[in-house]
Amino acid sequence: MRRTSVRTLVLVAVATAVVGWFVVRLLQSRGTLLPAVPWVVDVTVVALAAGVFWAGWTVRAYQQGKRPSLDAIRAARTFVLAKAAALTGALLAGWYGAQVLVTLPDLAIDAFRDRAVAAGVAVVCALVLAVVGLVAERFCQLPPEDHDGGEGTTTREDPETPGASTPA
Repeated sequence: MRRTSVRTLVLVAVATAVVGWFVVRLLQSRGTLLPAVPWVVDVTVVALAAGVFWAGWTVRAYQQGKRPSLDAIRAARTFVLAKAAALTGALLAGWYGAQVLVTLPDLAIDAFRDRAVAAGVAVVCALVLAVVGLVAERFCQLPPEDHDGGEGTTTREDPETPGASTPA
């Protein structure tokens, strides 16, 4: 599985912001206002980012030899969790960013200004989650193997073909 690119995250955030802007504008045109983003959302997103970072840090510690053992499936799950966190952060940043954009013309009204500030803080927290996801993905990356064909090259048996060997 490949690491998530920043370009992909930006595209997800922008697409979500555009769709979210249309949805919020449609709701407002029908007389429905979304409630302000509660602070518990910010706390939850930052706590999730901390958990993802911690999981990635344990994989990094193992790769540096500072941790005696680590199950390979746990490292793979950590990578998938980090990838999901990065994408979720991008989605949330787009959604809350759309809410900020919709309220920009009405910042003179206190209620809309409060909504914009609450959504802006949520955007920052979502961006933290996305960045932590990318960092944790990088922690899970294996160092490149040496394929120079030198004396230290090892071979392993190919299970498909008896007697055939492939470089490790």
